[in-house]
Amino acid sequence: MMTPDEFRKLALRLPETVEQQHQGHPDFRVGGKVFATLGWPDAAWSMVKLPTEEQKTRVTTQPGVFEPAPGAWGQRGSTKIRLAAAEIDLIEHLLRVAWGNVAPKRLHGSRTVREHRERAQTPGTTET
Repeated sequence: MMTPDEFRKLALRLPETVEQQHQGHPDFRVGGKVFATLGWPDAAWSMVKLPTEEQKTRVTTQPGVFEPAPGAWGQRGSTKIRLAAAEIDLIEHLLRVAWGNVAPKRLHGSRTVREHRERAQTPGTTET
């Protein structure tokens, strides 16, 4: 089970992540781009921007935890997470994946990012 505060702390631990607001909800950005949102569509949920294949895997294997966001956002990988049903280790991994989707290329080779990738192996993930 994950709380909104835990989600926030995990997101903010990623390199150069800042918290801002978007449409009245806290969001998390790197390089000015949103990779996660907290409290959307309501306080029980969060959202991460995943590759579409990762989204399909999560929605299929854990439909009580993950749902595609409605409309075009969901078709592009925006994935809702029911926080109370989420495992912290998996969400930490998915936040790193979402961060990597939008982070500037200059950050991808940094020492901090390599350290995060080394910790990215978690049970139930598709990353190799």
